[in-house]
Amino acid sequence: MRLRVFFLLGILILFQSCQFFSSGTTTDTKGFDELIDFSSVDVSPSFAVCDSLINKEEKTACFRTTIHEHLFKSLSSQKISVHQPIEEVIQVHIAIDNKGKATLKSISATDQLRKAIPVIDSLINVSLMSLPTLFPAIKRGIPVATNYQLPIEISVK
Repeated sequence: MRLRVFFLLGILILFQSCQFFSSGTTTDTKGFDELIDFSSVDVSPSFAVCDSLINKEEKTACFRTTIHEHLFKSLSSQKISVHQPIEEVIQVHIAIDNKGKATLKSISATDQLRKAIPVIDSLINVSLMSLPTLFPAIKRGIPVATNYQLPIEISVK
């Protein structure tokens, strides 16, 4: 009788101790349960002049200022002649890929501007191609593609 009790007790201990023989690998699913906001990035695209900035808003403002200044210099150096003065704000849609290459997606402009300056798309495209080295946006430590909409005031007299 004692032998049966010891045998039964031994089997119970053996089944309880199986967890001690496991490989010790556990799966942590905590990281998979987080919601990721794909509509925003952790770090905006930037130029070399903006690298010293740490604050996200300041870095974004530096990026926008730098790209605006570059486009202004490039467009103002062009000889554009029109029959009537033009004062208009256009929306330039830019895609920046995960390698930092900027491409022109589209330009929102009125028909009047397109008739007066039919080469506006190519002028802006050439300006974008001559941008200084651009670093892509960062999301969770990974370079990602982003889209930007930049307002540009066109004033030709």
